[in-house]
Amino acid sequence: MTFTLHIWRQKNQHTQGEFATYKIENIHDDTSFLEMLDQLNEQLISRNEDCIVFDYDCREGICGACSLVINGYPHGEKVATTTCQLYMREYKKQTQLWIEPWRANSFPVIKDLSVDRSAFDRLIQAGGFIPVHTGSAPEANTLLVEKNAADEAFNSATCIGCGACVAVCPNASASLFIAAKIAHLALLPQGDIAALERAQNMSQQMQIEGFGSCSNHRHCEKVCPKGISIQNITRMNKILG
Repeated sequence: MTFTLHIWRQKNQHTQGEFATYKIENIHDDTSFLEMLDQLNEQLISRNEDCIVFDYDCREGICGACSLVINGYPHGEKVATTTCQLYMREYKKQTQLWIEPWRANSFPVIKDLSVDRSAFDRLIQAGGFIPVHTGSAPEANTLLVEKNAADEAFNSATCIGCGACVAVCPNASASLFIAAKIAHLALLPQGDIAALERAQNMSQQMQIEGFGSCSNHRHCEKVCPKGISIQNITRMNKILG
């Protein structure tokens, strides 16, 4: 397969970026999206050109580092899939691909397709933990947790912090991200103790970091690679009262 790639190139957050066009040929159906970018970088390096910077780590859909907007969709159009899990056979009928970084003031561009998501780290530091001393690990059945609560807590905990919810939101809100952590902990006995304080601290930090408020468009839920439900935002709002 042959693709024409329009890729965002930007030296750093203080310079003006623009799209650069590249043509890449002989791409196999089973080539992953990131492997395709690897092949392009090999060609650029062989021509003594500056390679394209993009984030990745596990390449298994676990770490959330592969933050690319492809043809206007964070992580591409395929539902419940990270960029590293995409294969080029998904784009057989789309020979023109526009690739850009997350677009949010709170995620400044480091270079090209790589953005600084340390704001998420500060959100977690503001309250995404259990502040009380819980001692050593108790016996499994010491603290009873209803199965529905355990299941919902686990579903919320699957958030990988990729930031796709921010990238797609018209207000660049991090509501789904913090709501997932707040709900995950509040549904468990150890975390319920500081549920209100946690929600207040993380919501305040979200404003400090420059993230917007929830826009109620539900785009975040649709693009989340782990299918985090906006029901978590409802739970967060109930805790905040």
